Amino acid sequence: MRERGDLKCFHEPFMYDYYINRKIRLMPYFEPESDRPVTYQQVRDMLLEQSEFASVFLKDMSYYVMPHLLDDKELGERLVNCFLIRNPVASIASYFKLDSEVTSEEIGLQAQFEHYDALCKSSGIQPVVVEAEYIRANPRRVINALWDQIGLPRADHAFEWGNDSPQDWNQVAGWHGDVSASVGVRPITPEELETQSKNFANLSKQYPRMRECLDHHLPYYEALKARSIKC
Repeated sequence: MRERGDLKCFHEPFMYDYYINRKIRLMPYFEPESDRPVTYQQVRDMLLEQSEFASVFLKDMSYYVMPHLLDDKELGERLVNCFLIRNPVASIASYFKLDSEVTSEEIGLQAQFEHYDALCKSSGIQPVVVEAEYIRANPRRVINALWDQIGLPRADHAFEWGNDSPQDWNQVAGWHGDVSASVGVRPITPEELETQSKNFANLSKQYPRMRECLDHHLPYYEALKARSIKC
């Protein structure tokens, strides 16, 4: 989305409300910047103001904004929603490697499904869902299908980038080491998928709560996956 060049992009602006304003918990590897809006109201006002000058894209977590986003009609009516999901066997292991105290809410799939379901019920329109693994298998086909469905023109130049990470990733650099060094979407292989399962099995011996998180969130993941782009 950044490489398209026609969007003003924000990386998890509502994390400041969740972790700094409401102080739900301390997030490891998060170095907040002092000049950021921190309350929900301040963040949404900033986004609406920025949207007067350019189209805005923001990547955020549903658990930061649920359920109060649903009552914010002014912002909600301006949003075109799309949901990115990743197999929780992989995502839960990634979380626990960096933060063994991660909460079930932060795993995120329950809030993601509840967010998606509420939007379907309120608008009668199903937001777009894309799978991380499906994107990695064929980035151009899947992202072009995403752009077609949300009303953005295709941008063939946007599938490669330099390995300098975006400035607003500095505040959470510890969470984006591999991605920061990338220059494109790395293909997924059967070997990597097998390794993910082994990593989960091995790490869950050290952190048994991982299996509780998987059991809880897997039905929400499967429900979203059933609605994901197939192209």
